[in-house]
Amino acid sequence: MSQTISVNPSAAIRNDWRLAAKLIDHTLLKPEATREQVTKLCREAAEYGFYSVMVNSCNIAQCKAELRGTGVVVGTVIGFPLGATTSTTKLAEASDALRLGATELDMVINIGALISGDRDLVQMEMQSLTHLCHRSGALLKVIIETALLDTEEKILICQLAAAVEVDFVKTSTGFSSAGATTADVSLMRGVVGNKIGVKAAGGIRSAAVMLDMIDAGASRVGVSASVAIVRELGAK
Repeated sequence: MSQTISVNPSAAIRNDWRLAAKLIDHTLLKPEATREQVTKLCREAAEYGFYSVMVNSCNIAQCKAELRGTGVVVGTVIGFPLGATTSTTKLAEASDALRLGATELDMVINIGALISGDRDLVQMEMQSLTHLCHRSGALLKVIIETALLDTEEKILICQLAAAVEVDFVKTSTGFSSAGATTADVSLMRGVVGNKIGVKAAGGIRSAAVMLDMIDAGASRVGVSASVAIVRELGAK
């Protein structure tokens, strides 16, 4: 269910901004986001052909209504931005998001549990959310918050995620001490291979940075500066 990309894909994207747009989750997760800003997000997504909008769950219904018939996917976040809620809470939140019409869920792992060595809890949580999403025909991306993990922990969580067949591993929430790096994207892609997708998010504000992430192995990017990026690549 995940996306894969070809070797050195940025060469094609440089010549067709529409290819870049199809890799972008057009994102608005600020707590102060207004209905008018959500409407603007949806209009931009439809106009430029972004793959999805990624919003807080309270905005799912509005996005579904505004994007009906456009082909733009509506996604949301679970356990965001800390990942420190219980697995039961995450399952309830995910169930409600799916009921409202979201078809992609980006769930923050229990970072503290991973660092504490409780791999069973972390893997069980990912597996439960994966099964829930797949029964509804939805995708699950797991946010590992790379800025808070060492290399061994990054490798372990990617292995655990691939084992339970999540759809993507994702670098960051964008709300922690740092966002995506090409080194982390490359490491994550190296661990999961072509089994699942890799999403880069956090701090991607230019076309050059986005292209670097894609060349490093990202098959999706989460961006709030989406319009500026595709305009850099030739969109009007």
